[in-house]
This record gives sequence, structure tokens and C-alpha cells, in this order.
Amino acid sequence: MDENSLIYGLELQARALTPQYGESNEVNFFIATNSLKPTNQLHLITYDEEQGSIQAKVFEHALGEVWKLNSCPHDSRLLASVYNVQKGAQVLTHAALLSLPENLSLPDGEELKSEYLPWGQVEVLDTEAYGERVKTIEFHPSQEQTLACVVDNKVTVMQRAEASTRVVAEVPVTSSGSAKHTVPFTTGKWSHHHQGHQFLALHDCSLSAYDVRDTQHCAWSISDAHSQMVRDLDCNPNKQCHLVTGGDDGYLRIWDCRMHKAPVFERSDHSHWVWSVRFNTFHDQLVLSSSSDCKVLLTCAGSVSSETQAQAGLDESNFGGVETEERHKVLSDGLLQTFDQHEDSVYCAEWSNVDPWIFASLSYDGRVIISKVPKQYKYQIIF
Repeated sequence: MDENSLIYGLELQARALTPQYGESNEVNFFIATNSLKPTNQLHLITYDEEQGSIQAKVFEHALGEVWKLNSCPHDSRLLASVYNVQKGAQVLTHAALLSLPENLSLPDGEELKSEYLPWGQVEVLDTEAYGERVKTIEFHPSQEQTLACVVDNKVTVMQRAEASTRVVAEVPVTSSGSAKHTVPFTTGKWSHHHQGHQFLALHDCSLSAYDVRDTQHCAWSISDAHSQMVRDLDCNPNKQCHLVTGGDDGYLRIWDCRMHKAPVFERSDHSHWVWSVRFNTFHDQLVLSSSSDCKVLLTCAGSVSSETQAQAGLDESNFGGVETEERHKVLSDGLLQTFDQHEDSVYCAEWSNVDPWIFASLSYDGRVIISKVPKQYKYQIIF
């Protein structure tokens, strides 16, 4: 076991993990279970670096097995859950907004009435009119009342204050003989740029950006981003037009959306499907990826990062540039570290939103591992 890693084990299988984005002091993550057993759970874990320990608060997720979690960047108590429900012979995927109670600690002398902490509020979202299988609920990065929902072959935008929902993108139904066929969206995310007007959606092997002010307005698209299905994407928050994708072909690719023909950076270090890709929000030369090859990889894409731009600008203003080079180190491109402590498919890997050197990964067997960027790379970057 790596000295920089700490394991937290769940009793049930799991595939949903998200940082607690609204939290600014503690390193917190939400994890939810994905079990066919009656009671699923949601864990809020806190990592204490000084003590080298993990503390957990556990809630019951009685709605069903959880496939996706997202936490709200504007409210640390709010998160969105995507879960399965049984309706007759059908299995549908619905979504709900879950609110933590205002006070997570019980008053002195009061005992917990069950093994689970109570929710502050649970609000099931009305998505059935738009489709049967919700893929994700995405909080808008700057508008507190705006949500995007990817459901079947549609992307909808919900305005919670107005209780209104409208479809902004839809994959058309294609006919082959007498049968009608639709390939649904895989997932999607809001762009950090473009004044918050663009939503990025994955569809089969392709990536498209939709301007949500109109209906069916595709701002740009990359038709063959991967040779097989694209599983995940992430926007570089520090460099406009740059995003990373991961797919079933095992590739990690970084794209400039102004140049669609080829990625500006790519690696194929995974040996199976890539399920998760994430830029480090503080040092975007660091990219995290996880795969069903049971591995989490830390990759450096320094040559296409915002830190390369910043260094180049400072070097020009600094005669000789030696001092600047030492202070703004960009590592060489390539695979930095392989984290192989998981024994099952790793569906999620997420950076902490509080500490840029800490991340969590979750494998299907319920193993959560809190890991750190190796010190040698941390010190090379900051000194």
C-alpha cells in the first residue's frame, strides 16, 4: 500500500463519487452505493491529513441504486442523485435533489434513532415527460437556480425558480427498415467558459456543444473524438476552449474546440475503457483518469496547460528567466504515476476542491482510496 494513500471501504458495491464543491475548508467527498439490495447508502467522508484518518456520516438512499452524484458549487448541503427505480417490468432512471440537514451533529444528550442520519429534504425531479433514463443532473457553474438534465436523447435545462423546463438539444430518431432507433446521449457538462451559455454533451463517439439560449443550436462538434464510445469529459477551468475526453478505446485526449480535426494531446496508457477524466483545477497540467483496467493514472499535459502560457509570459518579462523558471515549473509531458491499489473497475476519480494535491478514487467493489500527488512532482511544480 502506498504511504500516500488511505482506504475507506463500503459494505455495498458503488460507482458514484463527487467532491463536496460548496465546502471550502475540509477535504470532503460524497459516495453512494449501487446495490440491488433494499437499502442503498450515501456516505459523506472527511479526510483529516494531520491525523491520517477518514470520518464518515452515513445517510440512507432509499430511492434506489445510485449511478451518478453531483454536488452543488453554490450550496454545500445540496447534491443531485441519479438512481434506478423499478416500474413493473421496466427499470427506469430518475433523479432527485438531496439536501443535508443544517446541523450534521446531534444535540448533546440526544441519540441517533437509526443507523442513518436524516435528510434535510428530498425532492424528486420531474423528468418522465422527457425520457426514461436520466444520465446526469448538472448544476450550472454560476447560476444557482439552473440545472441541466441529460435524459435519453435529450438535454433539458431546468429553471428551478420559475419551475420551468425546456429541451435545448435532441438526437433525432433514425429509421432502419420498420424499426426506429435512437442512440442516447452518454453524459454532459456545462462549459466553464462562453458566459455559461454552452452545454457539452457526449453522444456515441462524438462531442457536441449546444448554446442553451436557443433550441438545437450546436455551437461546435467533434464527430469522431474517439474510435469507440466517449465515456467522460472535463473542461479546463483555467484555459478557454480546452477540454479532456476519455473513451472505450483506452485513450485520454485533450482538445482545443477551435481545432476539431485532431487532439492537441493524447495518451493511451490505459488497457481498457476510460470511465473518468479530470483536470486539476489549480494545476491543470495534472490530469487524472480512471479505467476498468483497475488503475488510476496521473498524467502530465504541461505542454498544453495554462501554466505553460503563464510561464512563457513571465519569461518574456524577466530578463534571463532563470528565477521564473524555478518558480513556475511545468513538468514534462507523459505518465507520472500509476495508482494500482484497486482490484475492480475504477468508475470515478475526483480531485479535492480544497487541496490541489489530494484526490479520491472509487472502484465497483466499494473501495474508496484517498491518494496524494507524489511529493517529488508537487515540489517540482511549486518550487
